[in-house]
Amino acid sequence: MSTSEGLAIVLMRRQNLATWGTLAALFFTCPAAPAHARQSTGLPQASELAEARETQQTPGAAPVSHASSPPERDLTKVSIEDLMNMEVTSASKQEQKLSQVAAAIFVITQEDIRSSGALNIPDLLRMVPGLDVAQINANTWAISSRGFNLQFANKLLVLIDGRAVYTPLFGGVNWDTQDVPLEDIERIEVIRGPGGTVWGANAVDGVINIITKKAEDTQGGLVTGGGGTLAEEFGTLQYGGRKGDTSYRVFLKYLNDDHLADLNGENGEDDWHLLHAGFRADTALSKRDSLTTQGDIYTGDEGSIIVHSVLSPVENINVERLAPLSGGDIETRWNHVFSSRSDTTLQFYFDRYARDGPEAKEVRNTFDINFQNHIVVGTRQDLIWGAEFRHSADETVGTIDQAFIPANEAGQLFDAFLQDQISLRPDRMVLYVGSRIEDSYFSGFDYEPSARFAWTPSPRRTFWAAVSRASRTPTQRDIGIDAVLAALPGPSEVALLGNPNIKSEHVIAYQLGFRTQPAVRLSIDLTVFLNNYHDLESAQILPSFFDPDSAPPVTVFPETYGNRMYGMTEGLEASVKWKATSRWTLSPSYSFLEMHLHMQAGTQDSTSVEDAEGSSPGHQAQLRSHVDLANGFAWDTNAYFVGRLPAQSVPSYTRLDSQLTWHLKERAEFSLAGQNLLKDHHVEFNDQFQSVNSSQVKRSAYAKFTWRF
Repeated sequence: MSTSEGLAIVLMRRQNLATWGTLAALFFTCPAAPAHARQSTGLPQASELAEARETQQTPGAAPVSHASSPPERDLTKVSIEDLMNMEVTSASKQEQKLSQVAAAIFVITQEDIRSSGALNIPDLLRMVPGLDVAQINANTWAISSRGFNLQFANKLLVLIDGRAVYTPLFGGVNWDTQDVPLEDIERIEVIRGPGGTVWGANAVDGVINIITKKAEDTQGGLVTGGGGTLAEEFGTLQYGGRKGDTSYRVFLKYLNDDHLADLNGENGEDDWHLLHAGFRADTALSKRDSLTTQGDIYTGDEGSIIVHSVLSPVENINVERLAPLSGGDIETRWNHVFSSRSDTTLQFYFDRYARDGPEAKEVRNTFDINFQNHIVVGTRQDLIWGAEFRHSADETVGTIDQAFIPANEAGQLFDAFLQDQISLRPDRMVLYVGSRIEDSYFSGFDYEPSARFAWTPSPRRTFWAAVSRASRTPTQRDIGIDAVLAALPGPSEVALLGNPNIKSEHVIAYQLGFRTQPAVRLSIDLTVFLNNYHDLESAQILPSFFDPDSAPPVTVFPETYGNRMYGMTEGLEASVKWKATSRWTLSPSYSFLEMHLHMQAGTQDSTSVEDAEGSSPGHQAQLRSHVDLANGFAWDTNAYFVGRLPAQSVPSYTRLDSQLTWHLKERAEFSLAGQNLLKDHHVEFNDQFQSVNSSQVKRSAYAKFTWRF
């Protein structure tokens, strides 16, 4: 192989990165709700605020008074109007009705979780319009919002009960260890678009907030178990109880997944095993104070195939790697209600994990403390402000495939935010303005302001608009990676080196949205967006040099990261929920994405634009159907269409999942599910810069039994 051919191979492996819609006039003619229907865009009354603060202000917080807490609603039995009025917290860190939020938000409810047939969080997220979920191998996913999908999609922030699981080594999320028992999830709130003002850096194109149930809602025993052709064995044991003013639960969860086939139809060596235990305790300290403590610990391993470079003799070969996984976290959250007009929350967590492979070893310790205060000012203003400090340190052990300089790194993050909710016209017009300043690990101070406006002409119609700025901060990989991408004759090598001068990426996003409930059985949600990016990460070719200290000595052709790419993305997202009959519910959705990226003049990077634009689907659509049959049976069918990825030579595909559930008794159920039923196997993602080789997602089936006592 020649040097020029080797460079071409590496450039092909490099990660890279407007049709505006308008809201039709017919939306203004949707039928209004009856005059007695409740309107909630304005600020809450003092009595309402006191009740809300004494139950649950912070996502996942313990209730202050069990005696006064209303019973948990069964989301499998509420009407579409009830779902439209569901309380959500991710858009502003305050409780708001879903129909009134000035953001593109989608909520995965308990009903959605049960009817999805999913066994893990990534498959659960496939139902979200505008979210791109692609499985790379049996244990690895690429998940992003509104483009720029990668194995470590670095513009999407993910939280579990307020604990960030975004890794500062690579950026993105290790989805294989986010193994929350699905039965314990109350809801998942997904925001498409920037959330930096409220949640901080890296919430550029979206936020996924996983909120688990309060311990008082999981009392008694739970046993789940099952197995199948891919998920060979899985199960959960859980018990919840109460002692004095404390409700608690403990659980043990296990999974054993088989391997998939690689792109040649051979064993992909990507089987996945995980043992996970955890607990949660909610304590009512007084009428005004509540305390939540929760934690997790896990151990397991997973396989993969990677490309390994050898300098003597020169070769680039596929090798099998087994990566041991372990980790745990502890989190505590205290909420104090000063009055009906003010409350405060203090949250602390410690997180530690270790990953030995597939290319390098990492051990990371993270400490975080977060404070926020909520104050109602007068009759028209609702203020929330807070500050956060985070310390994260790692130890890495590198190989020729991947190393980091320095091997051990520690960094601090500090930020503060303020957001004001201003009622311009009670129950009709609300303005949200705010900003966050942040001093992050590698890039120094940055700011993330936003302005959002919601207009509710009637209780069943809401129009909203937003302008936001958000940033994606550099990772340790961007700053200090040292990896061999290919070995060449000579010997020589093509290497990827970090850039200590890399800058943050930024976006200014413009969004318009509309929600309506034109009939009791029908709800519609539409969003159009235009994002303007600058300082996007790109490739930069450096001068070659000779390394006499290498064994053997080699000529190095280096490549690094730059900030030479910019451009726009635009698109539309639409979702509908229609209860066709009292027993049949249909939920179709569609999303469109178009990317217009460019390189600055004078750059030698000829692949970043093509790779970024061609690694996210332009069209996605889905149709979910739930039918309640007689004698305790229910049938769910979910179809997902994903457009092609031209940069990866991945064709479009349609995935079909189906599940038949039998409720044997009030506390027991049995289900049979089939996944990817249309084709025996298909490829979903094959980015040339991912750390593991791709596998083919195969047709599979499983049986599951659930017993509550």
